[in-house]
Amino acid sequence: MRQFRTIRTGVCLSFVIAYAAMADTPINMHTAGDPLAQPPAPTSRDVQRLEAAYVIPAVDLVRDDGKTVSLPAELDDGRPVVLNFIYTSCSTICPLSSQVFAQFQHALGARHESVHLVSISTDPEQDSPARLHAYAQQFHAERGWDYYTGTMAASIAVQRAFHAYFGDKMSHAPVTLMRAAPGKPWVRLDGFATGRELLAERKLWPDSPGLARTVQYAGAASAP
Repeated sequence: MRQFRTIRTGVCLSFVIAYAAMADTPINMHTAGDPLAQPPAPTSRDVQRLEAAYVIPAVDLVRDDGKTVSLPAELDDGRPVVLNFIYTSCSTICPLSSQVFAQFQHALGARHESVHLVSISTDPEQDSPARLHAYAQQFHAERGWDYYTGTMAASIAVQRAFHAYFGDKMSHAPVTLMRAAPGKPWVRLDGFATGRELLAERKLWPDSPGLARTVQYAGAASAP
């Protein structure tokens, strides 16, 4: 078991090293929570993009404000959704993903509340609402960006529904899921999507005027 955890940790660390190399600048893990402390991330070279349909499981989660909520209701409130999976003790993938979310929300400006950013804990036994709230403050999360915890069974059910369950929290991989509106397909970005790429997807949503209709990423693919 110890050997497997070492391998998994090494996989997570390799993502961080690859991201740092991609950005041509070192990642400072002590300031990764401050979107203003890091330079804007460049367009990545290894993000896999596809469109997919997912069935949102009928589970209840606990938001970082302490309120128990229905996940389908939270995701189907009419707003576009941008979703990822994190846990607060993660020191590799999660701070980078959260930094990208912070940059994306900041770039939305005054309309940031119109896009629902959703971060779901993969370590709900440790990530209490209060702990998630403190984590959110590290990344300057504003209204419209919510963190969720709950039971382990509920968290795993959500991860499985989005094909993002990798066995345990130590063996996770970076994935971002975006949906323009309820009933629309999800766009899945596997790899370290940058804030620039999230904004490019945002511009393809129907309410965004004067947009190019295609976004190209290295290795882009369509779901069958």
